[in-house]
Amino acid sequence: MCLNYIFLFLGDLGGGEMMVIMTAILLLFGADKLPSIARSFGRGMREFKDAADEIKHDLEQSIKDDPKSKKG
Repeated sequence: MCLNYIFLFLGDLGGGEMMVIMTAILLLFGADKLPSIARSFGRGMREFKDAADEIKHDLEQSIKDDPKSKKG
């Protein structure tokens, strides 16, 4: 389901088109480089998610600690 949102800008992308894209990537980078590329992509996605979670936590904490929002 999440993958659908990632490729939403591509419109109707079917199985044949995905095979062509994957074949082109395989030809450009080679089979030896694909695992390291996937690993770095995964690390980048993890860092992005962690940063987004940290920002969300900081915002929630600042809203909770805001003296204006407390009724006294």
